[in-house]
Amino acid sequence: MTDDEMDQIDRNRRHFLTIATAVTGLAGVGLVAVPFLSSLKPSARAQALGAPVEVPLGSLAPGEMVRVLWRGKLVFVLRREEEMLKLLPDNDDQLKDPHSEKTEQQPAYAANEVRAVRPEYLVVEGSCTHLGCAPIEDFAVRPADGWNGGFFCPCHGSKFDLAGRVFKGVPAPTNLRVPPYRFVRDDLLLIGQDTGAA
Repeated sequence: MTDDEMDQIDRNRRHFLTIATAVTGLAGVGLVAVPFLSSLKPSARAQALGAPVEVPLGSLAPGEMVRVLWRGKLVFVLRREEEMLKLLPDNDDQLKDPHSEKTEQQPAYAANEVRAVRPEYLVVEGSCTHLGCAPIEDFAVRPADGWNGGFFCPCHGSKFDLAGRVFKGVPAPTNLRVPPYRFVRDDLLLIGQDTGAA
């Protein structure tokens, strides 16, 4: 073998070793970078605590309610029947804030007689404004008791109507809070984000 041939073999070896080292180094950097970059991403728990929650409404029948968790808070989504909506004004003289004038209790779009974007759907935090107990739904109308349906707090007896408005003479000082929300579609509600609410 000539010297030129030996030099060519050495160059080929060096070229191969250079490429093999570069590939191995890049693979090593990738293996180290992936876990590091993944550690910068918020955990699933952190994402769940702050992320909006989608609530499908397609199977929710009139008179039914679902409970969802948003930012660690229980949220009630009630699809009100037409009769439930008709009975709401009957409670006005028994309520502390019948016209939802305490603006911190709901976004501006829910400061109305039904406290909702769409009258059919009530969206409220399921936490009594007295000490935070979870109210129980009691949708049965009992005219003899003067009860048109609503929510009852089992801890200290606070009562709320079917718009989440608090009755007079109970420990809870204010209406149930309305979280930010919007309708993505007619059959899909997004709790935690109200941009584009209609």
